[in-house]
Amino acid sequence: MTGWAASTTTLVGLAAFGLFVVGCSTGGTGTRDEGPAGTQPVAQVTPSTEPSTTAKPTPRVDPVALLKHDPKVSQRVRTELKPCSGSAYPVDTSYGTLTGGPSADVVVNVMTCGDSVGVGTYVYRQRTNGTYENVFAVEQPAVYGTIDRGDLVVTAQVYEKKDSVAYPSGEEVITYDWADNRFNEHDRVHNDFNRAVGNGEAGLPESAEPAGN
Repeated sequence: MTGWAASTTTLVGLAAFGLFVVGCSTGGTGTRDEGPAGTQPVAQVTPSTEPSTTAKPTPRVDPVALLKHDPKVSQRVRTELKPCSGSAYPVDTSYGTLTGGPSADVVVNVMTCGDSVGVGTYVYRQRTNGTYENVFAVEQPAVYGTIDRGDLVVTAQVYEKKDSVAYPSGEEVITYDWADNRFNEHDRVHNDFNRAVGNGEAGLPESAEPAGN
């Protein structure tokens, strides 16, 4: 009986060990199926190779070529449009949405070389065949156009007879929006500048000494 009991105990132990081995060799998690969920994440994130944005780059144009071949640009501006130094022309170019065309609209500002005073602002809209047409032009001293949230904003300095180029008497700020295939004036603001200020030659005022010092 003692030997049989020992044999029985040995068989039970072997059976238990066999069940443990079978549980660990299956495709499941074995004895952890009934235990608490693990606290470590098992998912792996694969880095994406896609670009972070799908925005297409804005096509660039040659603003000088547009101006020189544009009959709406005055002959005077086209004749005087020359490089200030080397091959750098006094031209600023902005790209943005103004007319809802197939591509970005182009705002071109022409300035003088000496004092960077604007002499003309032009807006070009791309046609369906890829060429550009002039849809806005203003030529006057000290004018400059910008794109502001889908609107065209043109600022023109106002000079009186005794005003220097650096100190105009005021400015007109005109906002245009695009409707019925043309720019229409939407808003106009006139600013009068303070005429009591000096000519810019004086330095900054000194700080006042605190009382009692």
